[in-house]
Amino acid sequence: METIENKYRRHDYEVRIRFPEFTCLCPMTSQPDFAEIIINYVPDELLVELKSLKLYLNSYRNKGIFHEEVVNRILSDFTEKVHPKKAEITGNFNVRGGLYTTVKVVYP
Repeated sequence: METIENKYRRHDYEVRIRFPEFTCLCPMTSQPDFAEIIINYVPDELLVELKSLKLYLNSYRNKGIFHEEVVNRILSDFTEKVHPKKAEITGNFNVRGGLYTTVKVVYP
């Protein structure tokens, strides 16, 4: 994940990024899990560079990982690189076995 300079850091504004094609693997069955990942953040000195974010999110395509873990890991990696004032990551996972899962984590 790469960053670029936030030229408008005097202003507090929110950036919302939707990634409706997120895929990872269920660690129990190795079946694919599909989700929409939504990132809302208030930048400080840095912005996330979108192509690098897309490549980062696509890196989960072949990883076996639970829904709760992947959303928390995305937040940890995002805040480590971007250092936002605030951030919220939401994973809206498609139905599996009759259950929809939504995981939301907030920083700080």
